[in-house]
Amino acid sequence: MSDLTGLEARLRADGLSVESLSEGDPLAVTYMTAFPGGRLNNREAGRACVALLDAAEEGEWTPVRVEATAVRSPGDVLGTWHAEPEWFEALLADEITETEFSTRVVETVSEG
Repeated sequence: MSDLTGLEARLRADGLSVESLSEGDPLAVTYMTAFPGGRLNNREAGRACVALLDAAEEGEWTPVRVEATAVRSPGDVLGTWHAEPEWFEALLADEITETEFSTRVVETVSEG
């Protein structure tokens, strides 16, 4: 079972301004970007993934599909991205590299 308070705290500790976090499959997270330019900041997505990977590695979260939305302000979507549970599991099992994981996530980015 996921501890949403713990997940939100991890995401916030990694610099994400979490606007909403909803339990389930998928795990839906909306965060306010610190980079409100024209493109989604891949480093923010990376920080979110690292926080979730850490939680999974420590047994605090069981990977599910993650659907993330970055907003400039409430209702002003900058972009979205997602990550599949299999990607988290493969990285944790050393079946893929961090670069492969990151590439898969970046390939899902949709602007605006």
